[in-house]
Amino acid sequence: MHMTINYAYIIIAFAISLIFSLVCTPLVVKMCNTRGIFDLPNTRKLHKHAIPRLGGTLFMPSLSVGVVITLLIMYQGINQNIEIGFSNVMMVVGAILIYLIGILDDLRGLKATHKFLIQTIAALLFPLCNLMISNLHGLFGVHEIPLWISYPLTVFVILLIVNAMNLIDGIDGLASSIAFLILGSFAYLYYNLGAYLFSLISISLAGATLAFFFFNFYGKVGRLKTFMGDSGSLFLGYVIAYLAIKYQMSNEPNGFPYREESLLISFTLVFLPCIDVIRVALQRKFNGRSMFEADKTHIHHCIMQMGLDMHQTLAVILTFLVAICFINYGLYVGGLLMTYIMGIDIVIYSTFIWIIKQLKNEP
Repeated sequence: MHMTINYAYIIIAFAISLIFSLVCTPLVVKMCNTRGIFDLPNTRKLHKHAIPRLGGTLFMPSLSVGVVITLLIMYQGINQNIEIGFSNVMMVVGAILIYLIGILDDLRGLKATHKFLIQTIAALLFPLCNLMISNLHGLFGVHEIPLWISYPLTVFVILLIVNAMNLIDGIDGLASSIAFLILGSFAYLYYNLGAYLFSLISISLAGATLAFFFFNFYGKVGRLKTFMGDSGSLFLGYVIAYLAIKYQMSNEPNGFPYREESLLISFTLVFLPCIDVIRVALQRKFNGRSMFEADKTHIHHCIMQMGLDMHQTLAVILTFLVAICFINYGLYVGGLLMTYIMGIDIVIYSTFIWIIKQLKNEP
């Protein structure tokens, strides 16, 4: 999509999405209370009360309203020659699939295999329209990679990010605040690239997640508190996966000018939720359990087992995420190769988890 905008339109898109979500969330909560659509407590979950669970259903409408109204303001309702690529259409189709499967799961509950099948179909739309990881930018000394590696790698990364955002949604404000930081970063990065449509998409969804954060983090049980549900977390994951994969592409019909650091930036922004879900899955496998078996071993569970409450745990995780970003920036500016930077990230994360487990409050 070709257009020129200034920061004012970015702010407008953010404000429209934020306000739309702030106005509509109480209506969604009321509907959930009326129809008994709750996230019920159990032995695995941390909350003790029935909480309305459809707060995340507003992410897609808020994103759409923010982008569309901003574009109408920019062009003053006049028909312009706006080019919307095939890949953008595919993102919309995939996002709708993910969104609908999330809503069905929130309302009726779906088998994990059925959800995974739809997620895979949505993920396959990426390589089918040439949106993929086809260059490792020097990681392990590798640059261009063949299609037979690129296709499955891309699908794996999409599924990883989608499910990582879903599984990190375990305490108040965590998934939404992580998503807000990632989306805000992409809005800035895409703006600097001149890819203004993607900047508008990023900032509009950031506005929706910020509005949700207020109700999720500060809302009172029985009044306006709500959870995002799978419809919200899966949709967030899909859009973030799209933005991350699109950003690292270069020198291709669907890519941007080559930037050595682009893959490292995408990796850094999604690193924490992704490495955590990989660790948990491998840990379950190592212990002879199913990789998909629910438990309390995610990073937020580990930190709370030290004796910290939800708010303190959120602060620790966000501080860690921001620290990783600054560390990677410093290491890259210092001339360290991306392979070593990624290795250092894994060591830092592993050390962090080990220290947390050593400080765990034993019953």
